[in-house]
Amino acid sequence: MSLIVQKYGGTSVGSVERIQAVAQRVCRTAQAGNRVVVVVSAMGKTTDGLVKLANEISANPSRREMDMLLSTGEQISIALLSMALHELGHPAVSLTGAQVGIVTEAEHTRARILRIETDRLNRHLQKGEVVVVAGFQGISSTDDLEITTLGRGGSDTSAVALAAALKADFCEIYTDVPGILTTDPRLVPDAQLMAEITSDEMLELASLGAKVLHPRAVEIARNYGIPLVVRSSWSDDPGTWVISPPPKQRPLEGLELVRPVDAVEFDTDQAKVSLLRVPDRPGVAARLFGEIALQDLDVDLIIQSIHEGNSNDIAFTVVKNSLNRAEAVASAIIPALCQPDGLDSENRGGDPRLQAAEVMVEKQIAKVTISGAGMIGRPGVAAQMFSTLADAGINIQMISTSEVKVSCVIAQEDCDQAIAALCEAFEVNSSPVSEGTEYRAHIAGEHSSSGSADGSPDSVAVRGVALDLKQARLAIRHVPDRPGMAARIFKILADQAISVDMIIQSQRCRVINGITTRDIACTVAQMDGELARLTLEKAAPELGYGEVLVDPAIAKVSIVGSGMVGQPGVAARMFAALAEQQINIQMIATSEIKISCLVAEEDGVRALQTIHAAFGLAGSQSIQVPA
Repeated sequence: MSLIVQKYGGTSVGSVERIQAVAQRVCRTAQAGNRVVVVVSAMGKTTDGLVKLANEISANPSRREMDMLLSTGEQISIALLSMALHELGHPAVSLTGAQVGIVTEAEHTRARILRIETDRLNRHLQKGEVVVVAGFQGISSTDDLEITTLGRGGSDTSAVALAAALKADFCEIYTDVPGILTTDPRLVPDAQLMAEITSDEMLELASLGAKVLHPRAVEIARNYGIPLVVRSSWSDDPGTWVISPPPKQRPLEGLELVRPVDAVEFDTDQAKVSLLRVPDRPGVAARLFGEIALQDLDVDLIIQSIHEGNSNDIAFTVVKNSLNRAEAVASAIIPALCQPDGLDSENRGGDPRLQAAEVMVEKQIAKVTISGAGMIGRPGVAAQMFSTLADAGINIQMISTSEVKVSCVIAQEDCDQAIAALCEAFEVNSSPVSEGTEYRAHIAGEHSSSGSADGSPDSVAVRGVALDLKQARLAIRHVPDRPGMAARIFKILADQAISVDMIIQSQRCRVINGITTRDIACTVAQMDGELARLTLEKAAPELGYGEVLVDPAIAKVSIVGSGMVGQPGVAARMFAALAEQQINIQMIATSEIKISCLVAEEDGVRALQTIHAAFGLAGSQSIQVPA
């Protein structure tokens, strides 16, 4: 007999008929001999309606009263579903978040779960009852017993947290789509259903598709090893399993307040190649990494910083024994990259861009990385890493980030000191090999024929493509190149609760008034863009950097896949697909299993569709998603 937690979203319980259909599904699960806990959201657009009512009363309602109001939506759902189960002859009981024992921080509208007191839950389960729980809500740990809500993705979070606390066999998330898709089916109708995806991949694809699974829920599943499956409410299809690595021993106390960083990783077998002042136009990255791939060279980090005039810088790292070949390819391709289209071969030697461009290499470097699902939505983690390195007197040469990793390239001689300092700062042990490598390899190998029709290896290198149209690019010009500057900049943003996504530090140095400087660029949520600019401008006189620019008209398109590790040519294929559509890449950042490019906002959807097609991710059926 299994213990199963099921979660049904607002659309799944959006009408009496749908609630009755859910009750029948729950009944079948229970009658098969399983103990069942069901978590439900508010019906359909109930929450939107409640927010509208609040705004008609007050332009700025208190967060406490919003929690009191919004928590009523789920109470309607749980009562009706329990009644429907009774009508089918199955015992059931409805419980609010407070009654079920979901104890949270005293943070209204955005509380995190501290613990779940399971005594009452277990009593009802032992009596054979289905327990129907109001998702999205809990009760504070203070004496006042305040009703709290968990914020965006709260019902997903409630369900997986209950599964962790109860040590459930698995957790089922029922939604509008048949599972996790290779991209958003509303933008790419032939998006394909995945049978399995790793939790690391799912976290990196936090902005994928119809957003059927919130990162907070994936984080809990990953931390506690909860098998998670996403299924359609309207069919019996198997859905998509989200596979997590074997969990570390973790206390259930402070369930959502785990350390943001799980591991400090390092790699001393790295060398850096930088191409400075190459033209800022479509096709440059594609040509460069296409030639790199032809030499079967595996590239690790790739960064392209913000443009300076009509030129840009691109840097990448390779293993040390590949450096000579990588440098030779970069040097040989510089003349071709710097030629304007249509320039007669007899006049090429006079192009000033050709004379300005150069290749720089550095062998004595190391890459240090912090990784952890807990850094999602927690401003200040990157700033803490930069501050730790600065306090140790270590200068950062390259920065590259993703949702769950921050990597810095430093001098090799500083590696041991950096690892010791970061392990102490984040209270973790270092690990030279990324956690989860074996289970990611299992997924890539297990489904090696499911990537596309031809089943070619590089078809499964990429599992999904994501598009984010809600970011803005922030550029900080002429930042003094000394330890601690990145730390201070990102601490300023963290103090304003501004979360940062991509972070790029330019490779090109400029000397201004006798001070060596670099540019730093990052992306933030569009709604935070102007606040970020004003906040950094205020600090500019003290910190000594130049102007701060914000551009909200950008799109971030990303590919994700565990199979791209050790597989040359994946980046080149992505860049070539964009170049063929004359889509210019404004920034590039990579992690172990993700490559992200910034493009113009107007090119975002076309970039997504182009890349999805380039990697052969299309399925044979169109998948409809309810509006």
